[in-house]
Amino acid sequence: MASYIIHGRNLTLSGDPSACTYAVEIAGSVWQMSERPYVRFSDGTALPFPEPESEGICKTGTTEGIAAVYSDFGSHRLIIRTKAEIEVLTDDVYFTLQAEGDSRCEIAHISFPAPFDFGTAYGDKPDLTDDNLPESYTVLSRMQGTLVPAGTQIRLAGGQVFERDGYMPIFGQVRKNTGYLAIYDTPYDVKYELRYQNGGEKAAPLWIPSLGFMAYPRKMLYRFMENCSYNDFASSYRTYVRQRGRLVTLREKIARNPKVEKLPGCPVIHCGIATHVSPESDYYRPDDPDFNDSCVPFHTRAEQIRQLHRKGVRKAYTHFDGWGNHGYDNLHPDPFPPHEAAGGAEGMRELADTTTGCGFIFGIHDQYRDYYYDAPSFSFDSAITNPDGSHPFCSIWYGGKHSWLCSSVARDYVRRNYAVFEALGIGVEAAYLDVFSVVSLDECFNPAHPATREQCAAYRRECLDHLTSRGIIPSSEEVLDCILPSQILCHHAPYFTSNLGANDAEAVGIPIPLLNLVYHDCVVVPWIGRKNQRGGWGIPASDSAYAHAWLNGGPLYLSITADDAEIAEVTEVCENAEKLALQPMLRHEFLTPDRRIQRTVFADGTTVTVNFDTDEVQVQ
Repeated sequence: MASYIIHGRNLTLSGDPSACTYAVEIAGSVWQMSERPYVRFSDGTALPFPEPESEGICKTGTTEGIAAVYSDFGSHRLIIRTKAEIEVLTDDVYFTLQAEGDSRCEIAHISFPAPFDFGTAYGDKPDLTDDNLPESYTVLSRMQGTLVPAGTQIRLAGGQVFERDGYMPIFGQVRKNTGYLAIYDTPYDVKYELRYQNGGEKAAPLWIPSLGFMAYPRKMLYRFMENCSYNDFASSYRTYVRQRGRLVTLREKIARNPKVEKLPGCPVIHCGIATHVSPESDYYRPDDPDFNDSCVPFHTRAEQIRQLHRKGVRKAYTHFDGWGNHGYDNLHPDPFPPHEAAGGAEGMRELADTTTGCGFIFGIHDQYRDYYYDAPSFSFDSAITNPDGSHPFCSIWYGGKHSWLCSSVARDYVRRNYAVFEALGIGVEAAYLDVFSVVSLDECFNPAHPATREQCAAYRRECLDHLTSRGIIPSSEEVLDCILPSQILCHHAPYFTSNLGANDAEAVGIPIPLLNLVYHDCVVVPWIGRKNQRGGWGIPASDSAYAHAWLNGGPLYLSITADDAEIAEVTEVCENAEKLALQPMLRHEFLTPDRRIQRTVFADGTTVTVNFDTDEVQVQ
């Protein structure tokens, strides 16, 4: 067996398929893979790649690389074909895996390519660069974005791509003067693994089956750069998405649905109508009936909207939970009729008319994944089916026992329900389809309506697109890259902290606005918190969401009972958000060694500088 060397324009790829080692040299720096790829089977056993059956140089009209075939996996009738290639025009480095011969659900995951050795031992404290960054670090798309300095004792588990652990299908590493951005070119059936052996954090993809089989070629793209940072990674990924037709800006979304033009600069008013906690719900409190059942009439909420308007609020986006028959998180996908004790359809119509009459956007909470057993149309025939024929089960939420609605069926319920709103004369202007942009993509093994994860993403987008076709502004919980082309607004997209639900949670690594550096002008991301109010959901205990709203050019939430002081504070932030909503974020900078003063730069030349200790802001 042999080692092979492939020369690109500005880098060199070398590889030994027998040893399963590959290396990329750029600007005198070598990024080396030294761990052997492996296959983990569903019975828990793991086998490393064996000696290759064959290997050699492979060429196309656009690439040159190293190919190998591995087939000796003991009793498993598995054949794995790999390629490591340089694209001649761009110097992009691709690693491709194709597995053949696997039986259904035989494989848990395959690790290929192996992680690049980072080469920094724990305990080493890298020097700060002129940009007040550690000279070596890992970048993860965990929620808004996380930067992990090399040499720290931070330990992070791996995660699922297209979930909170990976809003975007990317990660990257910087080591002194060079770095790489890794893009999952086939992103739907993959997790990532973080390893800590031999010093430094190392990241690698773990390819998982699709409907039980490896099914199709899996591909990773690595872009190597000199003198780079996470800003360069974000810019490169934005270009990647745009070139593939998946970058859909708010300007384009406004062209599709003119009502979206009303959204930039709107504070978000989020409140509820009715709750009913089923005795079968994990939230049920047998000794607290007022918690289990409550109701605020539609008319009361309408009067609160009028009061805000009288106080000078001229625009807002409203989000009303619990309008359905049994209240919040109940009976989905069959929530009709509107809650009778709250005023029924007539009361909901009054609330909608009042809200739009004040110049606000009338929006509602809705749900097409949790599939409640007591929903009138419930049938296991429409639920997601697991490989063994069972169905998912959950009883956490207020409505009690439920499964999950297959994504292929959800779109039919969306079409039906918004036709019902139209028939009732309830002018829904915006709708939040819960969890579509945060929970992992579903697979369904029901032969009558099978769905892969990639199809699940397409079905979820189709649900949002149906709203757009009706002139309704679609939103969902957080921001998953694969849903974003059809999404306008999210509930929040903050940072990954040590305890997302705690106000005193600490940042994990260094928070960075990686998502907004890619997608700021594609989605509206609001923030929840007042000036000098520290911590919050996904906000480090030392920071205020108010300061992050300024820095990120996003709006704030506004209480439905807000006083004049809150209205003035929120309005100022939202005016900045309105100005910047359609502008790409070009750069994020740490201006001091302690990183407490930060600056963002937008495409129109606006700079926003924020002191996170004092919440002082300068906009130029």
